Amino acid sequence: MATAMGSLLNGEMVSRVSSVLNKDVKQFGKKYLFDGNEDTCWNSDQGTPQWILLEFPESVEVSQLHIQFQGGFTSRTCRLEGCTKNEALEKITDFYPEDNSALQRFSIPAKPLEKLRVIFKDSTDFFGRIIIYHLDVLGKKAVVI
Repeated sequence: MATAMGSLLNGEMVSRVSSVLNKDVKQFGKKYLFDGNEDTCWNSDQGTPQWILLEFPESVEVSQLHIQFQGGFTSRTCRLEGCTKNEALEKITDFYPEDNSALQRFSIPAKPLEKLRVIFKDSTDFFGRIIIYHLDVLGKKAVVI
């Protein structure tokens, strides 16, 4: 039986980020990546690279990444890495967002994984900050044989 594709982000998922601007998690923390509120955002501190790590409670097959940056605080070059439990993260693909505030969608080669890391290798901001208003990961539960 096929599993429907949908958002893989839920309360059981664990997320980590490389940094938060001035360590102000109340105003710019990682929770604002997924809250669905267009007025809140995750704002990294300065420096490159920045990253977001997602750990899923079970094996998933990711098919799309949706991301909305703040124009002027975008990464020109991003890398997706993933792995299953107890393995090292491996490169899945590189992708190249546009420097704007529009919601951007990227297709991802399907591969079973339990960890997904999005690496922002550079920034259009002089100080290396990244600002993201929305992040979603679409896919389905992986079929384990």
